[in-house]
Amino acid sequence: MKIVTSAQMRDLENRSEKAGISTQTLMENAGLAVARRVWDHLGLVKKAPLTVLVGPGNNGGDGLVAARHLNEWGARPTVFLCLPRKPHDPLVSGLLKANVPVHNAFTKDGLVLLDESLHTAHMVLDAILGIGRSRAIDGPLKEIISRLMAEKLDRPDLRIVALDLPTGLDADTGEVDPAGVVADVTVTLGYPKIGLYMPPGAEYAGRIEAVDIGTPADLDSEIPLELMTRKWAAAALPPRPLFSHKGTFGRAFIVAGSVNYIGAAYLAAAGAGRVGAGLVTLAVPQGIQAAVAAKATEATYVPLPEDPPGEPAQNASGTILANVEGYDSLLIGCGLGRSASAVRLIEDMLRSYRELPPTVVDADGLNFLAGLSGEQWWERLNDDAIVTPHPGEMARLLNSTVREVETHRTNVAIEAAVKWNKIVVLKGAYTVVAYPTGQAMLSPFANPAMATAGTGDVLAGAIAGLLAQGLSPEKAAALGVYLHGLAGEIASAEIGDAGMLAGDLLPALPRAIRDLKANRPFVRP
Repeated sequence: MKIVTSAQMRDLENRSEKAGISTQTLMENAGLAVARRVWDHLGLVKKAPLTVLVGPGNNGGDGLVAARHLNEWGARPTVFLCLPRKPHDPLVSGLLKANVPVHNAFTKDGLVLLDESLHTAHMVLDAILGIGRSRAIDGPLKEIISRLMAEKLDRPDLRIVALDLPTGLDADTGEVDPAGVVADVTVTLGYPKIGLYMPPGAEYAGRIEAVDIGTPADLDSEIPLELMTRKWAAAALPPRPLFSHKGTFGRAFIVAGSVNYIGAAYLAAAGAGRVGAGLVTLAVPQGIQAAVAAKATEATYVPLPEDPPGEPAQNASGTILANVEGYDSLLIGCGLGRSASAVRLIEDMLRSYRELPPTVVDADGLNFLAGLSGEQWWERLNDDAIVTPHPGEMARLLNSTVREVETHRTNVAIEAAVKWNKIVVLKGAYTVVAYPTGQAMLSPFANPAMATAGTGDVLAGAIAGLLAQGLSPEKAAALGVYLHGLAGEIASAEIGDAGMLAGDLLPALPRAIRDLKANRPFVRP
């Protein structure tokens, strides 16, 4: 599913009209689709009182169509015009003929009626301002939204559903008006808008649900950004033939760990195994092998010479290169540390990059690359290499700031992937997977429970495990991100948003794969 800017959405609507699908048809489709989602969220909708807040443009028109359908199905919508609409609006006239109450909320009497409606409403539909928003929220509109959010504060169970965008949210930047609507659910029309996945807008959007409004599918082929979906992820899973052995599912080689970061090696290895890699080998300093093996009992090991104790020796790269032949993927960097010997190990490994299998570079591997001032470090990696920075590491790689990276996450990742000719996994809420072609995929998951040490090691291991099973680097990176995010949803639903540990993701990874194969959608309780 493509993700669009407001300009791209308008272009799609214009091209749809040229293809014979009128604006009126798109509005009817949109209103019906939104009404169906509202019905689903309400459950028993019969005679349920609803408050529908309507603006002056197409977003308001979609809301009026939704109100018409909900009324026909037995709900009791009350419509409030939050800003004047054009005189003799046929959508308003149609509701009045159907005995649906329609009031002007921007009058003194209308505000009194609005308060009464909000007090009894089971749900509020925000159809005030959409992608055409160009005004600041002030005057009567600010007062209307203030009353809505005050009612939500008093009644947290009151659900607010935004139509396409929460009012006040910029479709392109994610910036929000301080007086904007905070929604529980955003039913976005046709295609999700990029601002819904950017800070701070993502905090205002709630759960994002996209609905089809009838734009021809072949019009979006040139849009570079795509949302990962369950259907896509299920189709991307590597096959599991009945007549198989461990070699069928590939061999992952992981260079990780040091005396201060023993857990990183375990988490990366377990991540690779939990997504289905047939054999995982850990190359760790020999002094910490016993400690790692106490947790990662299924892995095999290549003990590395060390100097000082617990740190890989400068000549450890020779041991790795002598053993990595025949493996299907390589992960380097998790918990290696920044000692002089670890830096030398990474440098020697990358000097021999043409001898390496498809490679994932994470954590301290990225820190080493960022330290190569004045060099085009990306030339030290094969073109199919995957780099997996968090925003801080990305800022160091680009000699930029975390704020700049986070403000323009998608564009930053795409521009870097094109410049470096590498696959870039920019981690964080709604992780971006960008490709050298200028295309990118966006994870649908944003979960505060994942903000804990070690989750990045699990992700890097999962990507390496999928690479080992023969997936292309592009597909392995994106599917690893999706499975990692879905596992986080599964685990945090059981444990909660606070206190979840990286290790809790490990048993959830195979559950995520199982549920995808069984076509069982995950629904957070």
